[in-house]
Amino acid sequence: MSARLLEIAQQTGFSVSTVSRVLHDHSNKYKISAATKALIRKAAEELGYRPNKLARGLRLNQTHEIGVIVPDISNPFFATLVKSIAGELRKSGYSIFVYDADENTAIEAESIKILLEKKVDGLIIASVGQEANHLKQIETAGVPWVMVDRCFDRLAVDAVSVDNFRGAYLATQYLIREGHRLIAFIQGLSGTYVNEGRLQGYKQALQESNLPLDERLIVGDDFRNYNGYLETKLLLKLQEPPTAIFTAGDLIAMGALEALKEDHYRVPQDVSLITFDDPSFATYLSPALTTVAQPVEKMGEMAVKLLFRRLRAPNGERRRILLEPRLIVRDSVMRRSSLALVRQAS
Repeated sequence: MSARLLEIAQQTGFSVSTVSRVLHDHSNKYKISAATKALIRKAAEELGYRPNKLARGLRLNQTHEIGVIVPDISNPFFATLVKSIAGELRKSGYSIFVYDADENTAIEAESIKILLEKKVDGLIIASVGQEANHLKQIETAGVPWVMVDRCFDRLAVDAVSVDNFRGAYLATQYLIREGHRLIAFIQGLSGTYVNEGRLQGYKQALQESNLPLDERLIVGDDFRNYNGYLETKLLLKLQEPPTAIFTAGDLIAMGALEALKEDHYRVPQDVSLITFDDPSFATYLSPALTTVAQPVEKMGEMAVKLLFRRLRAPNGERRRILLEPRLIVRDSVMRRSSLALVRQAS
């Protein structure tokens, strides 16, 4: 018997078993009143009681630790996602191990191996996303897991992501409505779930507006800054450069902005720019970036809820949650008619 549990029982006048049931979250099962719970928790706080999760976990074969793997922790999107996941896990008394795959499948596979050796209770993975064979080790180990953002359609696993097709469609459609016809798309990592959805949304918007698909305007193969920078430099050298650029991610947009500035192109007067993701710094740039916002905090919360559901019911039905994106119009897109006049004047 824990000495602290005995102290709390003596201070409150309740039995040790009642105190234990409250502090180990079994109040509802034993129909313990809210008033009793409040008194016991108040006494526990005053006495500095902390449950021994390791000992309890050993009895239940649990560690109360969750492994999280993301492709690039330096990307503001994934940093925000991890923060949301950590906050949600903390509410339920879970600790978190975070691993950065550095957009490398081999590193991701090794990270999974390490986390499985740590005997984590579950995994939440935003995969690099180009191949899935290494993920089989999770199924073999029998550890509950959830995919978030970068998923695989062919895997029978709980997953939460945004509707990437819809978001890219909205962005491209908006540029078309603003009079743009030469619209470039700078991709992220080709072959990944998120990139393919965004690419198809871009193509669908062009097709519905009877605009030709110019493969020279579909460029890039990485979600990082340098991809946006290099590909924008090349796009500007085309005989007919694009009047608008849509980037598959916020870091790509940062690289594009740098290239445009270096080559003395103004945004949006010379080239309009729109990006997927809505980083916190988007409103502080000049001009403020028009974006497709993902509910990233909600994505993190839902990933944790899916994982807890899987922990409770290992053989339950698999769920895939698709969240809605939102177009946020700011100052980085100019109407094509106005753009032509500005270019003539300059």
